[in-house]
Amino acid sequence: MQKTTLIGNLGNDPELRDANGTHVCSFSVATTERWKDGQGNKQEKTEWHRIVAWGSLANICAEYLAKGSKVYIEGKNKTRKWTDRNNVERYITEIHAKEMEMLGNAEGGNGNSGNEAPPSYQDDVPF
Repeated sequence: MQKTTLIGNLGNDPELRDANGTHVCSFSVATTERWKDGQGNKQEKTEWHRIVAWGSLANICAEYLAKGSKVYIEGKNKTRKWTDRNNVERYITEIHAKEMEMLGNAEGGNGNSGNEAPPSYQDDVPF
């Protein structure tokens, strides 16, 4: 079984596009790890993850998420390969979202007034 789970903040506004009649939304999510090193100094490392959502989940992500939004994403890793204009093989690993939950209206906001629990959504398109 392969399952990826993230909690992080959007690094950019989601981009919605049409791929052969199916809506696709892509955005980046930053996850940050914080710790103290052996000398007691605070350390921090941020990882960036490319997220792709399909179908109705794509529409929801595009409508409700914005740069800075805090989200829970569940999905699976997929690696794509292509050849660029210079005939060089390129690879990218993405997380294909199956479930998304808004965790608040962080700096980017997500349409939630803060008075009710943020909604969660599941994809209707199989992997």
